Amino acid sequence: MQQIDVILGLQWGDEGKGKIVDYLATEYDMVARFQGGPNAGHTLKFGGNKYVLHTVPSGIFRENLLNLIGNGVVLDPVTFQRELRSLEQSGVDFSRRLFISRKAHLILPTHRWLDAASEAHKGKAKIGSTLKGIGPTYMDKTGRNGLRIGDIESPAFREQYETLKTKHLELLKIYAPVEFDLETAEREWFESLDTLRKLPMVDSEYFVNDAISSGKRVLAEGAQGSMLDIDFGTYPFVTSSNTVTAGVCTGLGVAPQRIGKVIGISKAYCTRVGSGPFPTEEDNETGELLRKEGMEFGATTGRPRRCGWIDLPQLRYTMLINGVTEICMTKIDVLNIFNEIAAATHYQYDGKTTTHLPFDLCQTEVAPLLKKYKGWNCSLDDVRSFEQLPTEAREYLEDLENLLGVPFNMISTGPEREKLIIR
Repeated sequence: MQQIDVILGLQWGDEGKGKIVDYLATEYDMVARFQGGPNAGHTLKFGGNKYVLHTVPSGIFRENLLNLIGNGVVLDPVTFQRELRSLEQSGVDFSRRLFISRKAHLILPTHRWLDAASEAHKGKAKIGSTLKGIGPTYMDKTGRNGLRIGDIESPAFREQYETLKTKHLELLKIYAPVEFDLETAEREWFESLDTLRKLPMVDSEYFVNDAISSGKRVLAEGAQGSMLDIDFGTYPFVTSSNTVTAGVCTGLGVAPQRIGKVIGISKAYCTRVGSGPFPTEEDNETGELLRKEGMEFGATTGRPRRCGWIDLPQLRYTMLINGVTEICMTKIDVLNIFNEIAAATHYQYDGKTTTHLPFDLCQTEVAPLLKKYKGWNCSLDDVRSFEQLPTEAREYLEDLENLLGVPFNMISTGPEREKLIIR
């Protein structure tokens, strides 16, 4: 049976999925986003230019490749329009290669307003939302109130919009006022719908399955990271969708037996944006050095990321849930300047040493057991094979492979397209 391969993040997002999808895209006929919204920031660098994608799949820069925004995605037409204009200015022709599922949900201006008001209301307990309206949109989806892309084609669309907007305005009364220019936001929103109408809308479950059945190779692209999954992440400091492999089935409409390879992406260290637990965080000079060297600032929000060493109990957990068949390690070059690096091999909590995550990582005091490694203190710019890596880098990677039980099939040594070791 022809299958669909999956690529997703194994940590708290920002693992460098965009570059790897762009590289792998040459082996596929279609790249399909299956969840998340414009809170994603997939960064690609090539030809001396940097591109950041928020909603558009990362296969868009490969000519002749089809790109699908699946039903599990929530879409803000205004952000989406800006993204498309940026692609046009870069000379990317997407008009016949970018498809949108009719069942994908729309982010309304009042969803963003609700997001801002709700987050402000939480005060110190805030979860670190990107304030893009994603949480409230998924709440309307599960509450059976949402508007979908396909509704744009309905004669009753404006009436449906006004009904949902009225509901949101009533909800906003329970929060303290926050500044929001609804009139301007609405005008931009309705204007941006014209851009949406020009793109092909599809019944994505048929579109994807027909493509797979006809022999086309499809790559499902995830956003955020597995530790932000609504069910399996560090709840409640999570996103509002299923970021794990199971989300491919519900976010694109494919059966479980259709899942083929699952490629997990992990940084050589760990980062997290916003609030929530982070067992290996180095809230000190080491973390600051990782942030500076790795340019760890959110591609969507610009917020500084929290940084720490790689967490193997956490990685084993997400590999288990996702059914990972191979791993790609990114940003190993960020460790070039360290004399000593570390990896958490076990957790200590409740009087025991274990490789298992506790039920509630937010409420359980966890102490990571760190294993130290000698650094390599040199540039990896000219390294193009595993054998060319410094001895210390090879020893670090080989030990992590033994501890995880899965090989690193790809190792990224820089943000550029060509800086990738394939094994």
